[in-house]
Amino acid sequence: MRRSEAVRLVMEALGDEPTVVCNGMIGREAFTAADREQNFYMIGSMGLGLSIALGAALSQPGKRVVCLDGDGNVLMGLGVLASAGALQPKNLHHVVLDNESHGSTGGQRTITETVDLAAIARAAGYASSEQVAAEDLAEALPGFLERQGPALLLVKVERGNEKGIARVSHTPPEITARFSASLQG
Repeated sequence: MRRSEAVRLVMEALGDEPTVVCNGMIGREAFTAADREQNFYMIGSMGLGLSIALGAALSQPGKRVVCLDGDGNVLMGLGVLASAGALQPKNLHHVVLDNESHGSTGGQRTITETVDLAAIARAAGYASSEQVAAEDLAEALPGFLERQGPALLLVKVERGNEKGIARVSHTPPEITARFSASLQG
């Protein structure tokens, strides 16, 4: 399954959950699939999506918070997995789309062919951490989103980018303002 299709499936499974989307192509694909006020797009801040999602989950314990991430971003901010595991926010759901490459910067390989991010999340203290096959993603998402967090769902996806994916057109201040307003609602 292409990453853009996995992004679309994740966005379709969401209701009004605050969702922090990592930088790069995943952010662009989420913007194209389902731009909404509840999306916080990490423009130019590689590896920090989970940090923002963790803060949102801790500040809004009554709301399910989703982080839509990629393998390169997770590797860049690996220490935050331990923070999420230690702090145990029951409302934090972390979806990682792993194409074993840096899809936004030319397809350079990451190390996730041999490094198991789901196992790292378990070792860090996530309440739930599993890998599902891409073809099972649509079926797995509803149950995953009902789990107690911190929960991680790792999905291996194909390498490659869709042609013509739009860039996020909102400015960082606009993204922040509309996301903050959605947290208050």
